[in-house]
Amino acid sequence: MADKYRTVLLFGAPGAGKGTQGKMLDAIPGFYHFSTGDMFRNLDPQSELGTHFLSYSSKGELVPDEFTVTLWKQAIQEMIEQGKYNPTTDLLVLDGIPRSVQQTKLMDEYLDVLGILFLDARNRDEMIARLQGRARKENRPDDAREDVIRRRLEVYSQDTKPVLSHYRPDLLHTIDAIGTPARVLDRILSVVADIQEQHFPNALG
Repeated sequence: MADKYRTVLLFGAPGAGKGTQGKMLDAIPGFYHFSTGDMFRNLDPQSELGTHFLSYSSKGELVPDEFTVTLWKQAIQEMIEQGKYNPTTDLLVLDGIPRSVQQTKLMDEYLDVLGILFLDARNRDEMIARLQGRARKENRPDDAREDVIRRRLEVYSQDTKPVLSHYRPDLLHTIDAIGTPARVLDRILSVVADIQEQHFPNALG
């Protein structure tokens, strides 16, 4: 593989707004948003891979690390081959990976992490309401049941949040995730615009 992918990580609990913010960043030239949630949901549920994924997601559990990273590598390479992502000009915005300490270690081989955007939404009831509203709007059955949602939040606290300690403290940027999507995006841009200018100077203009 060529040089590591220059990356910022969108981080936060389920319902913090990672997908919404990632999609808005993706619309800005020089940013490429990749969501592992979308990657999994695009699997054929009748296929062996899709059935394997659903066996975990339906219970609110994390998908095994090696399986996730393998799928991610294949998907990123496909995006490059299709011309959707250009590592030389685009800052990769990763949403949903790494989600455990082991995943973080596996991903070190492929990522040059330039910043971590920690979307901080402390109101758990508000996050549950967000996820249930999204489930109704987007037909996501895994987000509809409150018991599954609460299990996902528990898994996040136990397995995912410790990922932050793997990276240098100066890479971490805590973003207030409460507010309108435009206001939260404004807070994010105040961080990633500087990263883009520093690491992709040829993208200016």
